[in-house]
Amino acid sequence: MEHPIRVAALRRRAAAACGALLLVALAPGAGAGAAPSPNPSPTPSPSRAALDPRIAEIMRKPEYRHAQWGLLQTRPGDGQVLHSLFPGQFFIPGSTAKLFAVSGTWRTLGTDHRFVTPVYAVGRRTGATLTGDLDLVAQGDLTLGGRTRPDGTVAYTDLDHTYANDFPGATLTPENPLAGIDRIARQVRDSGITRVDGDVVVDSRLFAPDPVLDPTPTPLIINDNLIDLLTTPGDRAGADARLEWRPKVSPYAVTSTVKTVAAGKPTNITVTAADGGTRILLSGTIAADAKPLLRTSPVTDPAAFGRSALIEALARAGVQVTAAPTGPNPAARLPRDYDGRPRVAEYTSPPYEQYAKLILKVSHNLGANLGICLMAVSAGSTQCEDGFPVLAAFLDRAGVDREQAELMDGRGGNPADRATPQALVQMLAYWQRTPDARRFREALPVLGVDGLLAENCRSCPARGKVFAKTGAAVGGDALNDRLAVGAITIAGYLDKGGGRFDTFYAGVNGASTPTANPDDVLSIANDLALIAAYLQESP
Repeated sequence: MEHPIRVAALRRRAAAACGALLLVALAPGAGAGAAPSPNPSPTPSPSRAALDPRIAEIMRKPEYRHAQWGLLQTRPGDGQVLHSLFPGQFFIPGSTAKLFAVSGTWRTLGTDHRFVTPVYAVGRRTGATLTGDLDLVAQGDLTLGGRTRPDGTVAYTDLDHTYANDFPGATLTPENPLAGIDRIARQVRDSGITRVDGDVVVDSRLFAPDPVLDPTPTPLIINDNLIDLLTTPGDRAGADARLEWRPKVSPYAVTSTVKTVAAGKPTNITVTAADGGTRILLSGTIAADAKPLLRTSPVTDPAAFGRSALIEALARAGVQVTAAPTGPNPAARLPRDYDGRPRVAEYTSPPYEQYAKLILKVSHNLGANLGICLMAVSAGSTQCEDGFPVLAAFLDRAGVDREQAELMDGRGGNPADRATPQALVQMLAYWQRTPDARRFREALPVLGVDGLLAENCRSCPARGKVFAKTGAAVGGDALNDRLAVGAITIAGYLDKGGGRFDTFYAGVNGASTPTANPDDVLSIANDLALIAAYLQESP
Protein backbone atom coordinates (compact mmCIF):
# COMPACT_ATOMS: atom_id res chain seq x y z
CA MET A 1 0.00 0.00 0.00
CA GLU A 2 1.48 3.29 -1.10
CA HIS A 3 0.04 5.53 1.61
CA PRO A 4 -0.74 3.51 4.76
CA ILE A 5 -2.48 5.50 7.50
CA ARG A 6 -3.11 4.19 10.98
CA VAL A 7 -6.67 4.41 12.16
CA ALA A 8 -5.52 5.90 15.50
CA ALA A 9 -3.84 8.74 13.66
CA LEU A 10 -6.97 9.29 11.62
CA ARG A 11 -9.03 9.56 14.78
CA ARG A 12 -6.64 12.21 16.04
CA ARG A 13 -6.80 14.09 12.77
CA ALA A 14 -10.53 13.83 12.29
CA ALA A 15 -11.38 16.40 14.95
CA ALA A 16 -9.06 19.00 13.49
CA ALA A 17 -10.26 18.21 9.99
CA CYS A 18 -13.66 19.68 10.83
CA GLY A 19 -12.44 23.10 9.82
CA ALA A 20 -9.21 23.12 7.91
CA LEU A 21 -9.40 21.16 4.70
CA LEU A 22 -10.14 23.68 1.95
CA LEU A 23 -6.47 24.48 1.68
CA VAL A 24 -5.46 23.24 -1.76
CA ALA A 25 -4.84 25.76 -4.48
CA LEU A 26 -6.81 25.51 -7.69
CA ALA A 27 -4.79 25.46 -10.86
CA PRO A 28 -4.40 28.78 -12.68
CA GLY A 29 -7.46 29.37 -14.81
CA ALA A 30 -9.69 27.17 -12.67
CA GLY A 31 -13.17 28.54 -12.59
CA ALA A 32 -14.70 29.65 -15.85
CA GLY A 33 -13.29 27.62 -18.69
CA ALA A 34 -11.79 24.84 -16.54
CA ALA A 35 -13.99 21.75 -16.32
CA PRO A 36 -13.37 18.47 -14.51
CA SER A 37 -12.54 15.39 -16.53
CA PRO A 38 -15.68 13.49 -17.59
CA ASN A 39 -16.53 10.31 -15.71
CA PRO A 40 -19.17 7.64 -16.24
CA SER A 41 -22.21 8.50 -14.14
CA PRO A 42 -25.93 8.11 -13.75
CA THR A 43 -28.23 10.57 -15.49
CA PRO A 44 -28.54 13.69 -13.34
CA SER A 45 -31.84 14.43 -11.65
CA PRO A 46 -33.90 17.35 -13.01
CA SER A 47 -32.71 19.59 -10.16
CA ARG A 48 -29.10 18.94 -11.09
CA ALA A 49 -29.77 19.43 -14.81
CA ALA A 50 -30.47 23.11 -14.18
CA LEU A 51 -27.04 23.59 -12.62
CA ASP A 52 -23.94 24.85 -14.33
CA PRO A 53 -22.79 21.72 -16.21
CA ARG A 54 -19.40 21.96 -14.53
CA ILE A 55 -21.09 21.52 -11.14
CA ALA A 56 -23.14 18.57 -12.38
CA GLU A 57 -19.96 16.98 -13.70
CA ILE A 58 -18.29 17.26 -10.29
CA MET A 59 -21.26 15.61 -8.62
CA ARG A 60 -21.01 12.63 -10.98
CA LYS A 61 -17.45 11.75 -9.99
CA PRO A 62 -16.82 8.21 -8.70
CA GLU A 63 -15.90 9.55 -5.26
CA TYR A 64 -19.55 10.53 -4.80
CA ARG A 65 -21.19 7.34 -6.11
CA HIS A 66 -22.71 6.58 -2.68
CA ALA A 67 -22.72 10.14 -1.34
CA GLN A 68 -25.49 12.67 -0.80
CA TRP A 69 -25.22 16.21 -2.13
CA GLY A 70 -26.91 19.23 -0.64
CA LEU A 71 -27.14 22.61 -2.34
CA LEU A 72 -29.05 25.82 -1.83
CA GLN A 73 -28.63 29.26 -3.35
CA THR A 74 -31.04 32.09 -2.64
CA ARG A 75 -31.32 35.68 -3.77
CA PRO A 76 -31.27 38.46 -1.16
CA GLY A 77 -34.32 40.57 -0.61
CA ASP A 78 -37.07 38.22 -1.72
CA GLY A 79 -35.23 35.00 -0.83
CA GLN A 80 -35.99 33.44 -4.21
CA VAL A 81 -34.47 29.96 -4.49
CA LEU A 82 -32.10 29.76 -7.45
CA HIS A 83 -30.67 26.26 -6.92
CA SER A 84 -31.79 23.57 -4.53
CA LEU A 85 -30.85 19.97 -3.73
CA PHE A 86 -32.27 18.43 -0.55
CA PRO A 87 -32.39 21.78 1.31
CA GLY A 88 -34.38 20.35 4.23
CA GLN A 89 -32.28 17.23 4.79
CA PHE A 90 -29.85 16.92 7.69
CA PHE A 91 -26.17 16.97 6.76
CA ILE A 92 -23.04 16.77 8.90
CA PRO A 93 -22.08 20.46 9.06
CA GLY A 94 -18.41 20.32 10.04
CA SER A 95 -17.24 23.81 10.85
CA THR A 96 -20.09 25.51 9.00
CA ALA A 97 -21.79 24.99 12.39
CA LYS A 98 -19.60 27.85 13.62
CA LEU A 99 -21.95 30.17 11.72
CA PHE A 100 -24.57 29.46 14.40
CA ALA A 101 -22.28 29.67 17.44
CA VAL A 102 -20.40 32.79 16.37
CA SER A 103 -23.60 34.53 15.30
CA GLY A 104 -25.24 33.78 18.63
CA THR A 105 -22.22 34.94 20.63
CA TRP A 106 -21.78 38.06 18.49
CA ARG A 107 -25.39 39.11 18.95
CA THR A 108 -25.51 38.15 22.65
CA LEU A 109 -22.37 40.07 23.60
CA GLY A 110 -22.62 42.80 20.97
CA THR A 111 -20.37 43.84 18.09
CA ASP A 112 -18.37 46.24 20.24
CA HIS A 113 -18.24 44.14 23.41
CA ARG A 114 -14.81 44.17 25.03
CA PHE A 115 -13.57 41.76 27.67
CA VAL A 116 -12.14 43.60 30.68
CA THR A 117 -9.89 41.37 32.80
CA PRO A 118 -9.27 43.03 36.19
CA VAL A 119 -6.72 42.49 38.95
CA TYR A 120 -7.72 43.30 42.53
CA ALA A 121 -5.55 43.91 45.58
CA VAL A 122 -6.96 41.70 48.32
CA GLY A 123 -5.32 42.57 51.64
CA ARG A 124 -3.75 45.53 53.40
CA ARG A 125 -1.73 48.13 51.56
CA THR A 126 1.15 49.83 53.38
CA GLY A 127 3.01 52.17 51.10
CA ALA A 128 4.38 50.13 48.20
CA THR A 129 3.76 46.79 49.93
CA LEU A 130 0.60 44.74 49.65
CA THR A 131 0.18 42.25 52.45
CA GLY A 132 -2.22 39.88 50.83
CA ASP A 133 -2.93 38.69 47.30
CA LEU A 134 -3.30 39.95 43.76
CA ASP A 135 -6.36 38.28 42.20
CA LEU A 136 -6.71 38.17 38.43
CA VAL A 137 -10.38 37.61 37.58
CA ALA A 138 -10.59 35.73 34.28
CA GLN A 139 -13.31 36.98 31.92
CA GLY A 140 -13.18 34.53 29.01
CA ASP A 141 -10.90 36.71 26.85
CA LEU A 142 -9.87 34.46 23.96
CA THR A 143 -6.42 35.96 23.34
CA LEU A 144 -5.67 38.26 26.32
CA GLY A 145 -3.62 40.49 24.03
CA GLY A 146 -1.58 37.66 22.56
CA ARG A 147 -2.72 38.41 19.00
CA THR A 148 -3.54 42.11 19.24
CA ARG A 149 -1.81 44.37 16.73
CA PRO A 150 -0.92 47.99 17.59
CA ASP A 151 -4.02 49.17 15.69
CA GLY A 152 -6.28 47.04 17.90
CA THR A 153 -7.10 44.38 15.32
CA VAL A 154 -6.55 40.69 16.02
CA ALA A 155 -3.83 38.95 14.00
CA TYR A 156 -4.24 35.55 12.38
CA THR A 157 -2.45 33.40 9.85
CA ASP A 158 -4.26 31.49 7.12
CA LEU A 159 -3.41 28.17 8.79
CA ASP A 160 -3.49 28.73 12.53
CA HIS A 161 -1.03 27.32 15.06
CA THR A 162 -3.92 25.45 16.70
CA TYR A 163 -3.78 23.09 13.66
CA ALA A 164 0.00 22.63 13.73
CA ASN A 165 -0.08 19.01 14.90
CA ASP A 166 -2.48 17.97 12.16
CA PHE A 167 -1.57 19.89 9.01
CA PRO A 168 1.76 21.08 7.57
CA GLY A 169 2.23 24.79 6.99
CA ALA A 170 0.76 26.17 10.23
CA THR A 171 2.52 29.39 11.25
CA LEU A 172 2.67 31.82 14.16
CA THR A 173 1.59 35.42 14.39
CA PRO A 174 4.45 37.71 15.47
CA GLU A 175 2.68 39.13 18.52
CA ASN A 176 3.89 38.29 22.04
CA PRO A 177 1.48 35.72 23.55
CA LEU A 178 2.14 37.22 27.00
CA ALA A 179 1.38 40.80 25.91
CA GLY A 180 -1.78 41.15 28.02
CA ILE A 181 -0.14 39.63 31.09
CA ASP A 182 2.84 41.97 30.71
CA ARG A 183 0.54 44.98 30.42
CA ILE A 184 -1.31 43.98 33.58
CA ALA A 185 2.00 43.59 35.45
CA ARG A 186 3.14 47.07 34.41
CA GLN A 187 -0.16 48.54 35.58
CA VAL A 188 0.28 46.91 38.99
CA ARG A 189 3.69 48.57 39.22
CA ASP A 190 2.24 51.89 38.07
CA SER A 191 -0.36 51.63 40.87
CA GLY A 192 2.55 51.94 43.30
CA ILE A 193 2.84 48.33 44.41
CA THR A 194 6.39 46.99 44.31
CA ARG A 195 6.08 44.12 46.79
CA VAL A 196 3.39 41.50 47.43
CA ASP A 197 3.72 39.66 50.74
CA GLY A 198 1.30 37.00 49.70
CA ASP A 199 0.31 35.26 46.49
CA VAL A 200 -1.10 35.72 43.02
CA VAL A 201 -4.39 33.91 42.40
CA VAL A 202 -6.32 33.37 39.18
CA ASP A 203 -10.07 33.56 39.73
CA SER A 204 -11.59 31.11 37.24
CA ARG A 205 -15.10 31.05 38.64
CA LEU A 206 -16.66 32.62 35.52
CA PHE A 207 -17.70 29.20 34.25
CA ALA A 208 -16.87 25.55 34.80
CA PRO A 209 -14.89 23.85 32.01
CA ASP A 210 -17.13 21.38 30.17
CA PRO A 211 -15.26 18.39 28.72
CA VAL A 212 -18.14 17.72 26.30
CA LEU A 213 -16.84 20.78 24.47
CA ASP A 214 -13.64 19.67 22.77
CA PRO A 215 -11.35 21.59 22.87
CA THR A 216 -12.52 22.63 26.32
CA PRO A 217 -12.72 26.40 26.98
CA THR A 218 -11.40 27.81 30.24
CA PRO A 219 -12.06 31.25 31.75
CA LEU A 220 -8.35 32.16 31.42
CA ILE A 221 -6.78 31.45 28.04
CA ILE A 222 -3.19 32.34 27.18
CA ASN A 223 -1.88 31.45 23.71
CA ASP A 224 -4.90 29.20 23.12
CA ASN A 225 -3.66 27.10 26.08
CA LEU A 226 -0.77 25.86 23.94
CA ILE A 227 3.03 25.86 23.99
CA ASP A 228 4.40 26.60 20.50
CA LEU A 229 7.43 24.56 19.38
CA LEU A 230 9.21 25.71 16.21
CA THR A 231 11.97 23.49 14.79
CA THR A 232 14.39 24.75 12.12
CA PRO A 233 17.02 22.61 10.33
CA GLY A 234 20.63 22.94 11.43
CA ASP A 235 23.38 24.15 9.11
CA ARG A 236 24.16 20.70 7.74
CA ALA A 237 23.09 17.06 7.85
CA GLY A 238 23.93 15.54 11.24
CA ALA A 239 23.70 18.86 13.09
CA ASP A 240 21.25 19.48 15.90
CA ALA A 241 18.08 21.17 14.77
CA ARG A 242 17.35 24.61 16.18
CA LEU A 243 14.39 25.05 18.51
CA GLU A 244 12.37 28.10 19.50
CA TRP A 245 9.42 27.87 21.85
CA ARG A 246 6.89 30.15 23.46
CA PRO A 247 5.51 31.33 25.79
CA LYS A 248 8.33 30.70 28.24
CA VAL A 249 6.63 30.27 31.61
CA SER A 250 7.80 28.23 34.61
CA PRO A 251 7.78 25.34 35.25
CA TYR A 252 7.49 24.49 31.55
CA ALA A 253 10.77 23.34 30.04
CA VAL A 254 11.42 22.15 26.49
CA THR A 255 14.30 20.07 25.15
CA SER A 256 14.98 18.69 21.69
CA THR A 257 16.99 15.80 20.29
CA VAL A 258 15.86 16.45 16.71
CA LYS A 259 18.63 15.94 14.17
CA THR A 260 19.05 17.46 10.73
CA VAL A 261 19.11 14.91 7.89
CA ALA A 262 20.03 15.30 4.23
CA ALA A 263 17.84 17.36 1.94
CA GLY A 264 14.93 15.34 0.63
CA LYS A 265 14.97 12.90 3.54
CA PRO A 266 11.85 12.51 5.70
CA THR A 267 10.93 15.06 8.33
CA ASN A 268 9.35 13.32 11.30
CA ILE A 269 9.13 15.04 14.67
CA THR A 270 7.44 13.58 17.74
CA VAL A 271 6.38 15.62 20.77
CA THR A 272 6.04 13.96 24.18
CA ALA A 273 5.18 15.57 27.51
CA ALA A 274 5.64 14.46 31.13
CA ASP A 275 5.18 15.86 34.64
CA GLY A 276 1.70 17.15 33.94
CA GLY A 277 2.73 18.46 30.55
CA THR A 278 5.49 20.71 31.90
CA ARG A 279 8.45 18.67 30.57
CA ILE A 280 8.28 18.62 26.79
CA LEU A 281 10.64 16.64 24.54
CA LEU A 282 10.93 16.84 20.77
CA SER A 283 12.61 13.96 18.95
CA GLY A 284 13.06 12.84 15.38
CA THR A 285 14.47 14.33 12.19
CA ILE A 286 14.07 17.37 9.97
CA ALA A 287 15.39 17.60 6.41
CA ALA A 288 18.09 20.18 5.70
CA ASP A 289 15.90 21.79 3.03
CA ALA A 290 12.70 21.74 5.10
CA LYS A 291 10.86 24.86 6.16
CA PRO A 292 10.57 25.51 9.90
CA LEU A 293 8.10 23.03 11.37
CA LEU A 294 5.62 24.07 14.03
CA ARG A 295 4.23 21.72 16.65
CA THR A 296 2.29 22.43 19.86
CA SER A 297 1.87 20.90 23.30
CA PRO A 298 -1.14 21.59 25.54
CA VAL A 299 -1.13 23.66 28.71
CA THR A 300 -2.77 21.22 31.07
CA ASP A 301 -3.64 23.63 33.92
CA PRO A 302 -4.42 27.09 32.44
CA ALA A 303 -5.06 28.72 35.83
CA ALA A 304 -1.73 27.58 37.31
CA PHE A 305 -0.02 28.56 34.06
CA GLY A 306 -1.57 32.02 34.18
CA ARG A 307 -0.58 32.46 37.82
CA SER A 308 3.05 31.61 37.05
CA ALA A 309 3.01 33.85 33.97
CA LEU A 310 1.75 36.82 35.98
CA ILE A 311 4.22 36.33 38.85
CA GLU A 312 7.09 36.25 36.35
CA ALA A 313 5.70 39.28 34.49
CA LEU A 314 5.44 41.17 37.77
CA ALA A 315 9.11 40.42 38.45
CA ARG A 316 10.02 41.80 35.02
CA ALA A 317 7.99 44.92 35.83
CA GLY A 318 9.73 45.42 39.17
CA VAL A 319 7.16 43.89 41.52
CA GLN A 320 8.39 41.24 43.95
CA VAL A 321 5.99 38.47 44.99
CA THR A 322 7.03 36.40 48.01
CA ALA A 323 5.12 33.29 46.87
CA ALA A 324 6.92 30.81 44.65
CA PRO A 325 6.09 31.30 40.95
CA THR A 326 5.34 27.63 40.36
CA GLY A 327 2.77 25.36 41.91
CA PRO A 328 -1.00 24.99 41.85
CA ASN A 329 -3.32 27.95 41.68
CA PRO A 330 -4.48 28.57 45.31
CA ALA A 331 -8.14 29.13 44.46
CA ALA A 332 -9.19 28.48 48.08
CA ARG A 333 -7.73 31.91 48.96
CA LEU A 334 -10.26 33.75 46.77
CA PRO A 335 -12.75 36.06 48.52
CA ARG A 336 -16.49 35.68 48.03
CA ASP A 337 -16.56 38.88 45.95
CA TYR A 338 -14.51 42.01 45.28
CA ASP A 339 -16.78 44.65 46.75
CA GLY A 340 -14.60 47.39 48.18
CA ARG A 341 -11.38 45.83 46.87
CA PRO A 342 -9.19 48.24 44.91
CA ARG A 343 -8.75 47.42 41.22
CA VAL A 344 -5.04 47.90 40.50
CA ALA A 345 -4.89 46.74 36.87
CA GLU A 346 -7.05 45.62 33.97
CA TYR A 347 -6.63 44.45 30.42
CA THR A 348 -9.25 45.49 27.84
CA SER A 349 -9.62 43.38 24.71
CA PRO A 350 -10.42 44.37 21.14
CA PRO A 351 -14.14 44.27 20.28
CA TYR A 352 -15.79 40.88 19.87
CA GLU A 353 -16.14 41.52 16.15
CA GLN A 354 -12.37 41.01 15.90
CA TYR A 355 -12.55 37.70 17.78
CA ALA A 356 -15.41 36.58 15.52
CA LYS A 357 -13.21 37.27 12.50
CA LEU A 358 -10.40 35.18 14.00
CA ILE A 359 -12.77 32.28 14.74
CA LEU A 360 -14.34 32.30 11.29
CA LYS A 361 -11.23 33.00 9.20
CA VAL A 362 -9.11 30.19 10.66
CA SER A 363 -11.93 27.96 12.00
CA HIS A 364 -10.78 28.45 15.59
CA ASN A 365 -12.34 25.55 17.46
CA LEU A 366 -11.56 26.73 21.01
CA GLY A 367 -13.03 30.16 20.26
CA ALA A 368 -16.22 28.71 18.82
CA ASN A 369 -16.76 26.48 21.86
CA LEU A 370 -15.92 29.39 24.15
CA GLY A 371 -18.89 31.23 22.70
CA ILE A 372 -21.26 28.61 24.14
CA CYS A 373 -19.84 29.22 27.63
CA LEU A 374 -19.99 33.00 27.23
CA MET A 375 -23.65 32.80 26.23
CA ALA A 376 -24.26 30.78 29.42
CA VAL A 377 -22.52 33.49 31.46
CA SER A 378 -24.76 36.10 29.84
CA ALA A 379 -27.72 34.19 31.31
CA GLY A 380 -26.16 34.15 34.80
CA SER A 381 -24.95 30.54 34.67
CA THR A 382 -21.54 29.00 35.22
CA GLN A 383 -22.52 25.83 33.30
CA CYS A 384 -21.58 25.99 29.64
CA GLU A 385 -24.51 23.80 28.56
CA ASP A 386 -26.79 26.67 29.59
CA GLY A 387 -25.47 28.57 26.59
CA PHE A 388 -27.57 26.45 24.25
CA PRO A 389 -30.95 27.90 25.37
CA VAL A 390 -29.47 31.36 24.78
CA LEU A 391 -28.39 30.29 21.30
CA ALA A 392 -31.83 28.76 20.68
CA ALA A 393 -33.59 32.00 21.63
CA PHE A 394 -31.32 33.97 19.33
CA LEU A 395 -31.98 31.62 16.41
CA ASP A 396 -35.71 32.04 16.96
CA ARG A 397 -35.36 35.83 16.81
CA ALA A 398 -33.14 35.55 13.74
CA GLY A 399 -35.73 33.58 11.80
CA VAL A 400 -33.74 30.34 11.76
CA ASP A 401 -35.79 27.16 12.05
CA ARG A 402 -33.70 25.65 14.83
CA GLU A 403 -35.40 22.28 14.51
CA GLN A 404 -33.32 22.04 11.35
CA ALA A 405 -30.14 22.10 13.43
CA GLU A 406 -28.79 19.69 16.05
CA LEU A 407 -25.77 20.88 18.00
CA MET A 408 -23.73 19.57 20.92
CA ASP A 409 -20.90 22.10 20.62
CA GLY A 410 -20.01 25.38 19.00
CA ARG A 411 -17.35 24.20 16.57
CA GLY A 412 -19.21 21.52 14.60
CA GLY A 413 -17.00 18.68 15.75
CA ASN A 414 -19.39 16.57 17.81
CA PRO A 415 -20.59 13.38 16.07
CA ALA A 416 -24.18 14.38 16.87
CA ASP A 417 -24.01 17.75 15.08
CA ARG A 418 -26.37 18.13 12.11
CA ALA A 419 -27.79 21.02 10.10
CA THR A 420 -29.84 21.43 6.96
CA PRO A 421 -28.75 23.65 4.07
CA GLN A 422 -31.89 25.69 4.68
CA ALA A 423 -31.01 26.44 8.32
CA LEU A 424 -27.50 27.58 7.42
CA VAL A 425 -28.79 29.79 4.60
CA GLN A 426 -31.39 31.26 6.98
CA MET A 427 -28.55 32.11 9.36
CA LEU A 428 -26.65 33.82 6.57
CA ALA A 429 -29.76 35.66 5.36
CA TYR A 430 -30.36 37.03 8.85
CA TRP A 431 -27.13 39.01 8.75
CA GLN A 432 -28.12 40.65 5.47
CA ARG A 433 -30.98 42.34 7.31
CA THR A 434 -28.70 43.89 9.95
CA PRO A 435 -26.40 46.94 10.05
CA ASP A 436 -23.47 44.52 10.53
CA ALA A 437 -24.05 42.70 7.23
CA ARG A 438 -20.76 43.81 5.69
CA ARG A 439 -18.79 43.19 8.89
CA PHE A 440 -20.08 39.64 9.19
CA ARG A 441 -19.54 38.87 5.50
CA GLU A 442 -15.97 40.15 5.59
CA ALA A 443 -15.25 38.13 8.74
CA LEU A 444 -15.59 34.96 6.64
CA PRO A 445 -12.72 33.46 4.62
CA VAL A 446 -12.52 35.00 1.15
CA LEU A 447 -11.90 32.73 -1.82
CA GLY A 448 -8.32 33.04 -3.03
CA VAL A 449 -7.57 35.84 -0.55
CA ASP A 450 -7.41 34.84 3.12
CA GLY A 451 -8.26 32.41 5.87
CA LEU A 452 -8.94 28.79 5.02
CA LEU A 453 -9.77 29.74 1.43
CA ALA A 454 -6.55 31.68 0.82
CA GLU A 455 -4.97 29.09 -1.45
CA ASN A 456 -8.10 28.17 -3.41
CA CYS A 457 -8.96 29.68 -6.76
CA ARG A 458 -6.23 32.30 -6.71
CA SER A 459 -6.39 32.82 -10.49
CA CYS A 460 -10.05 32.20 -11.29
CA PRO A 461 -12.73 34.82 -12.01
CA ALA A 462 -14.44 34.14 -8.68
CA ARG A 463 -11.36 35.10 -6.66
CA GLY A 464 -12.34 37.61 -3.98
CA LYS A 465 -16.05 37.17 -4.75
CA VAL A 466 -16.93 34.24 -2.46
CA PHE A 467 -17.15 34.84 1.30
CA ALA A 468 -17.67 31.49 2.99
CA LYS A 469 -17.13 29.25 6.00
CA THR A 470 -15.78 25.81 5.24
CA GLY A 471 -16.17 22.57 7.13
CA ALA A 472 -15.09 18.94 7.07
CA ALA A 473 -15.44 15.71 8.99
CA VAL A 474 -13.05 12.93 7.97
CA GLY A 475 -12.22 9.55 9.46
CA GLY A 476 -10.57 6.28 8.53
CA ASP A 477 -12.01 3.33 6.65
CA ALA A 478 -9.78 0.47 7.79
CA LEU A 479 -12.00 -2.06 6.03
CA ASN A 480 -11.18 -0.66 2.59
CA ASP A 481 -7.87 1.08 3.35
CA ARG A 482 -9.23 4.48 2.39
CA LEU A 483 -10.68 7.58 4.03
CA ALA A 484 -14.32 8.03 4.92
CA VAL A 485 -15.36 11.60 4.24
CA GLY A 486 -18.31 12.22 6.51
CA ALA A 487 -18.69 15.73 5.16
CA ILE A 488 -17.08 18.52 3.20
CA THR A 489 -19.16 21.70 3.32
CA ILE A 490 -19.05 25.37 2.42
CA ALA A 491 -21.61 28.12 3.14
CA GLY A 492 -21.59 31.87 2.73
CA TYR A 493 -22.14 34.64 0.21
CA LEU A 494 -21.63 35.00 -3.54
CA ASP A 495 -20.82 38.49 -4.77
CA LYS A 496 -22.94 38.72 -7.92
CA GLY A 497 -22.13 42.39 -8.53
CA GLY A 498 -24.11 45.56 -8.07
CA GLY A 499 -24.28 45.09 -4.31
CA ARG A 500 -26.07 41.73 -4.59
CA PHE A 501 -24.80 38.92 -2.35
CA ASP A 502 -26.56 35.58 -2.79
CA THR A 503 -26.58 33.21 0.18
CA PHE A 504 -25.48 29.66 -0.57
CA TYR A 505 -24.64 26.25 0.86
CA ALA A 506 -22.92 23.33 -0.86
CA GLY A 507 -22.00 20.08 0.85
CA VAL A 508 -21.46 16.41 0.36
CA ASN A 509 -21.94 13.68 2.97
CA GLY A 510 -20.74 10.10 2.65
CA ALA A 511 -18.00 10.47 0.06
CA SER A 512 -15.05 8.06 -0.09
CA THR A 513 -11.49 8.48 -1.27
CA PRO A 514 -9.93 5.95 -3.64
CA THR A 515 -6.92 5.46 -1.36
CA ALA A 516 -5.74 6.32 2.15
CA ASN A 517 -3.77 9.28 0.82
CA PRO A 518 -4.90 12.50 2.57
CA ASP A 519 -4.39 14.34 -0.72
CA ASP A 520 -7.54 12.57 -1.95
CA VAL A 521 -9.52 14.40 0.74
CA LEU A 522 -8.05 17.69 -0.41
CA SER A 523 -9.29 16.85 -3.89
CA ILE A 524 -12.84 16.59 -2.55
CA ALA A 525 -12.41 19.87 -0.67
CA ASN A 526 -11.16 21.37 -3.91
CA ASP A 527 -14.36 20.26 -5.63
CA LEU A 528 -16.43 22.18 -3.07
CA ALA A 529 -14.37 25.30 -3.61
CA LEU A 530 -14.90 24.89 -7.36
CA ILE A 531 -18.64 24.55 -6.91
CA ALA A 532 -18.70 27.82 -4.95
CA ALA A 533 -16.65 29.48 -7.69
CA TYR A 534 -18.96 28.19 -10.43
CA LEU A 535 -22.05 29.37 -8.55
CA GLN A 536 -20.54 32.83 -8.34
CA GLU A 537 -19.57 32.87 -12.01
CA SER A 538 -22.91 31.60 -13.33
CA PRO A 539 -25.34 34.27 -14.57
